[in-house]
Amino acid sequence: MVATSFITESEASKEAFKTATLLKTIAVNSLIIGEIGVGKKTLAQYILPNAQIIDALNIDELLTNIENSKEIIINNLEKSSNLKIVLNAINSNNIKVVATTNRTLKEESLDDTFSVKFTVPPLIERDEDVVSLIDIFSEEASALFGTDSEFNSKGLVPDLSENSISLKRQIMIKTLLHNIKDVELMDIIEHYLYDKLGSNSDYRDFLYLYEVPLIKSGLKKFKSQLQLSDKLGLNRNTLRKKIADNKKYL
Repeated sequence: MVATSFITESEASKEAFKTATLLKTIAVNSLIIGEIGVGKKTLAQYILPNAQIIDALNIDELLTNIENSKEIIINNLEKSSNLKIVLNAINSNNIKVVATTNRTLKEESLDDTFSVKFTVPPLIERDEDVVSLIDIFSEEASALFGTDSEFNSKGLVPDLSENSISLKRQIMIKTLLHNIKDVELMDIIEHYLYDKLGSNSDYRDFLYLYEVPLIKSGLKKFKSQLQLSDKLGLNRNTLRKKIADNKKYL
């Protein structure tokens, strides 16, 4: 189930969305807590769909909008340079606020400002949501790269280091690499190398960019160094030396 882009397959996300739905109907300020990429901003926009979103880093713009708006979404509240002034401004004006933060805040007047505080758990605790997000991101990737091939998630270990942000990046890159042409791959490497070249050892220093993928894919495909050395036309000792030289990447 998708609710304004917020996935509600897991029990944890259903509870978060239920709280957000209640907050749409009542005139209270709320604080959404959670790691980057868990859906805080999406829920805030669901609660206040017409509100302007202001990052807490922009304190002058934020204070101006608090004084002149009826409702506002404050993003990254933990990054405010003067949280006490912001909270005082909210309390002094007739405004409905939904704020997000990546971590728990210890400001004493926080409870006076936000009647409701709730946490959106990380994706590592929301397995059902991860499955749905993989499907959604793979469809987006197929549309973006113009491919009709079905995304193969077999063996995929989801990158949840930044929750949906890192997962989406992972799916996009995997889809791109699955459909990439050799000339496109060479363009990527050319772009990567352009600003890095300049010493008289560049050929040796950057040879790993070719050798490591070749060795890693070969070992996965042929299962043994013996078979790989035969397929590559290399002496086994030469292959072993290349593996030893690149051991930090293998």
